[in-house]
Amino acid sequence: MSAAFDIGVPDILLFEGAPLAWERVRGCPRRRLQPGQVLIHPGTPAREFYVVLWGQLAVHVDTVDVDPVAFVEPGQHCGDLALVDGLDRSAWVVAAVVSEVLVVPEELFWQLVGQIPRVAVNALRAMAARVRGGNSEVTESRRLQAEYKRHASFDGLTGLYNRRWLDEVLPRQAQRARSAGQPLSAVMVDVDHFKRFNDTYGHAAGDYVLFAVGQRLRRSFRPTDLVARYGGEEFTVILPQTPGESAVLAADRVRRALAEEPMTLEDGTLVKVTASMGVAELVQGQTSDALLQAADRALYQAKGAGRNRVCSWGAVPTEPLPGLL
Repeated sequence: MSAAFDIGVPDILLFEGAPLAWERVRGCPRRRLQPGQVLIHPGTPAREFYVVLWGQLAVHVDTVDVDPVAFVEPGQHCGDLALVDGLDRSAWVVAAVVSEVLVVPEELFWQLVGQIPRVAVNALRAMAARVRGGNSEVTESRRLQAEYKRHASFDGLTGLYNRRWLDEVLPRQAQRARSAGQPLSAVMVDVDHFKRFNDTYGHAAGDYVLFAVGQRLRRSFRPTDLVARYGGEEFTVILPQTPGESAVLAADRVRRALAEEPMTLEDGTLVKVTASMGVAELVQGQTSDALLQAADRALYQAKGAGRNRVCSWGAVPTEPLPGLL
């Protein structure tokens, strides 16, 4: 028995401002718990609730093998919610350290609630605090999930959307285009001779070039166009409400702008960076994967024709700017 709980009204939330209630419960049985000992099992009926006199209890959901979702500290109580709603226990409550609890029977709980208004008010406040705490945990969990999803959807090097995001979004874009009867085009972009460039200037410079190309693509296409890093030195641009012919013109405009403006590396070196691009338009009955495959085939056609040019699958590649190959 702890002396702190034998002098006056203890610091127990349920009996705060209700000394008579404490006098009626202080003689209830006390139970000593060893670390890991289970006090409450889920699925069992509620016959009493518990006041923690000292120690600490851990609350687990589903199984005690996972991290606790909450702790019950000295002065707090647990097990009363099942008394109120009449349902079975819904969580595990386990001693986190050596603890002692006061065991208050169900009949006495309802007598105190019915006869001492302050106890009823304290009980409602305690339940409201748990609900608010649960809401805060849900909010934080959703925030963390959103943060994780945001990080999982972006490429760490370029800041663009990544392949995972593209795999999730492109099928929806394709379905939306089919439902609305609107065109949808894809552009595959490959930085020309990137390995040779990487070997000459180093991997740090290569990373910078990928970042710079990604930013130029994002700035050069429309705000409604979706730019993603597909992998390695390849990028993908999705152009909603855009037929293939218009996508070819847009891609070639961006290609020319990229080729005409040298990049300045961090050490001040000026380098010319060009890119090959393949364009495909979504056709009737085609899947989003097939759309990307068609754009990829067009890209290889552009690379095979000499690089630094745009090709629409099945069409003649555009001529490159002179003197840049």
